[in-house]
Amino acid sequence: MQINLVGETSSILKGIELLADDLSIELHEKGYPITITQRVGPIHVSNKDGKGNIFYQEKIHFYRAIGVWLENYRKSGDFELTEQPNFQTSGVMLDVSRNAVLKVDEVQGLLRKLAIMGLNVVMLYTEDTYEVPDYPYFGYMRGRYTEEELRTCDEYADHFGIEMIPCIQTLAHLTMALKWGYAKEIRDTADILLVGESKTYQFIESMIEAASKPFKSKRIHIGMDEAHQLGLGRYLDLNGYENRFDIMNKHLDKVVSIAKRHGLSPMIWSDMYFRLGSKHGEYYDKDVHIPKEAIDSIPENVQLVYWDYYHADEEFYRSYIQKHKELGRETLFAGGAWTWNGISPNYGRAFVTTEAALAACKKDGLQEVFTTLWGDNGAETPLTTALPVIQLYAEHTYHETMTMEHLAQRFYFCTGNHLEDFLVLNQLDETPGVMKNNVNSSNASKFLLWQDLLFGLFDENIRGLDMNVHYQKLIPKITAAKERNPNAVQIFEFYAQLANVLSVKAEMGIHLKAAYDQGDKDSMTTLLRKINLLTNEVHKLHQKHREVWFSLYKPFGWEIIEFRYGGLSARLATTQIRIQQWLEGTIDRIEELEETRLTHDGPNGIPEGSLGNHFYHRIATAGNFNW
Repeated sequence: MQINLVGETSSILKGIELLADDLSIELHEKGYPITITQRVGPIHVSNKDGKGNIFYQEKIHFYRAIGVWLENYRKSGDFELTEQPNFQTSGVMLDVSRNAVLKVDEVQGLLRKLAIMGLNVVMLYTEDTYEVPDYPYFGYMRGRYTEEELRTCDEYADHFGIEMIPCIQTLAHLTMALKWGYAKEIRDTADILLVGESKTYQFIESMIEAASKPFKSKRIHIGMDEAHQLGLGRYLDLNGYENRFDIMNKHLDKVVSIAKRHGLSPMIWSDMYFRLGSKHGEYYDKDVHIPKEAIDSIPENVQLVYWDYYHADEEFYRSYIQKHKELGRETLFAGGAWTWNGISPNYGRAFVTTEAALAACKKDGLQEVFTTLWGDNGAETPLTTALPVIQLYAEHTYHETMTMEHLAQRFYFCTGNHLEDFLVLNQLDETPGVMKNNVNSSNASKFLLWQDLLFGLFDENIRGLDMNVHYQKLIPKITAAKERNPNAVQIFEFYAQLANVLSVKAEMGIHLKAAYDQGDKDSMTTLLRKINLLTNEVHKLHQKHREVWFSLYKPFGWEIIEFRYGGLSARLATTQIRIQQWLEGTIDRIEELEETRLTHDGPNGIPEGSLGNHFYHRIATAGNFNW
């Protein structure tokens, strides 16, 4: 469609040119006239008598508005709509630190989608995946961003009025950075910096300078979360036991002073104050007591980020927002897209927790919100699967309430994809035996993929649930989704093949054990042929996953997942050899199949309505990868 934007266009022209292909428009002086007016107030779009109008306040509101205008023009001709933003800033935090570093052009592609959705803040969570010139081993072989790459992303975001905020760690979560020899004198524990050491603060200053330099924003997220062993490692040896509130605030004071010296306003995750104020070290302890002297010692002008993606109860969020307000510091809210559940997204839990959280944020007047796209334990789930949850944040940003029909319409316009097809992926983990919305994060698609056939660690967890049938029924659904979503073909091809593999592998261990116990060599021979076919299907899955990875991410980090595929393939080969030897009489026992199967309950048992949720090292073996 050719359009002619009438009015002051200098501030939005570059952005609209970048979005032209996404919006299927062309700027032309003879195009359809749309008068644009920037003024204080809500977004207002209309079309009447062959003329369009757009009123907006912030730059990001214009890109949201032009999308809404085009969507409605193509649908109905004449219309008039108003949207009032509920939040000052709303956006996403992308985890590019586990092992998946999003390519620059993919960051830019996501920024275009965010602009059309109307989201105006992005953080790249970089523990050690950015260059720090003074420390060449920092981020070595990890796909770290160069200064120029980050500046390119920031300048691109700025065209749309999107603020990119550097997001780093300055206390804990630094295992990858501290594993090298240079860090010996600044290391307290494996992942925590040594508080009080002068070289620690030289290191932090270098990090802050390098992380902030490429960005226009004068804000910086300096982390400070989950330092569970704070003051209990080398610090304890050097200084004896000290009150951990005091250690935390002493360190925070120094880091904040460094940030301010560089003209930056810092924010931190809030959990350490709550953990230290809990008798049991919990973040979400309703009986938490943070001493007044600790509250008073929190540096002024530090924003607190309340992160919570676990609760389905709006009132819990409201109570914890209130507890944050009692700390006397401005609070941001960070929810979660649940891209870290395993190998597939958990939309059920993401939607339930987001609905409750954002309702609470609106009622209690929080002005800044974002959703986190963590990539725990290998970043097996492609980040693009988070788009439905990102869209959910966008629609809650501009609407008090929202229907699934509205969300689906906006999702299709903003991404070109069908929401109902993406939601099918939820069924990879929301299987028989799992409660509605999978709110306790069962991740069967992960543990059934990686578990060893001869050990069958999870066989008792799924016994009697007809998991093979469940995944067989998913294959045509996901295959059909691929046909309906040309913008997401690789994603659906990957997940269709995952369902295909699981439709054979899920209960294979149960069948092997039964045939062995019964001495049924005919059945075992049939199973051996199926394992051979399964090996080929796993190879295809490996290829599909690799194609998705290299379309999105830098190559660094893929080796982590490829080791898993290699291990799975090697173990399938050994399984075939062991069974063949038993069938031929070369061995009289398969010792792995002699073992009685127990339920895999993990260190904390199995939550109600879940089949289990585990990391790779707990899935692949009962042994220890660290030995």
